[in-house]
Amino acid sequence: MLFPALRHAGAGMALLVLAVPAACAQTGASPMTMHPNSIQPETTLSVSAESSVMVDPDVAYITAGVETEEATAQAAMAANRSAMNSVFEVLKSAGIDDRDMQTSNFQIYPRYEYVKVQSSSSSSQRQELQGYRVSNQLTIKVRDLDALGPTLDALVEAGGNTFAGLRFALDDDTGVLDQAREQAVKAAMARADLLASAAGYRVGRIVTMNENSYNQGPQPLMAMARAESADFAATPVAAGEVGYTAAVNVTVELVR
Repeated sequence: MLFPALRHAGAGMALLVLAVPAACAQTGASPMTMHPNSIQPETTLSVSAESSVMVDPDVAYITAGVETEEATAQAAMAANRSAMNSVFEVLKSAGIDDRDMQTSNFQIYPRYEYVKVQSSSSSSQRQELQGYRVSNQLTIKVRDLDALGPTLDALVEAGGNTFAGLRFALDDDTGVLDQAREQAVKAAMARADLLASAAGYRVGRIVTMNENSYNQGPQPLMAMARAESADFAATPVAAGEVGYTAAVNVTVELVR
């Protein structure tokens, strides 16, 4: 009876603690606990960084093929087959292995034109079948870049008349991508240290980290380019450099 207020407060606190599991028992939920490694949102910092490594390419990918048009589908297929057989023979003679050639697209479709129909009282238009087109596209991997120009020239001479893309790359990009990843992580952590220090904190442990890597080298020519003569293939080809980029997102804990 010496400290009635304190004893009353102590009882109230005991009742409050006991009420939590009772409520949880009624709802089927477990008591809320704080994991020792949990981090409050206000004590974290998220930063992003990316790094690119430029290198000389050692392979090229050509997307090219043959498009033919004839009055019937059978005739268009026969003409296309003959031209594509010549293309394969020329590519093999140029040193392209079978494993480095892959059909990437094949289409056959009718071609219509609108024809004006005139009558005594009015005029109209109707579609008339003009023939059939067959398109056969091939993706070719050229391992000897010095042979790239002659290979394009040989394609045209063999009957290739469509070019849909030319892309340079590394045959094995593992090491370059790892280098870009390492540089990106270092840049992200340096940025996190700078921001944390400016706010009166220091960087603790890494909470989350994710990355995205890609080749930012010369992109394919998405528009179809027709080659009417060998002059197109005679155009000098410059490989330049290709870039491999790694981007990282890092969330770190801030501590005092």
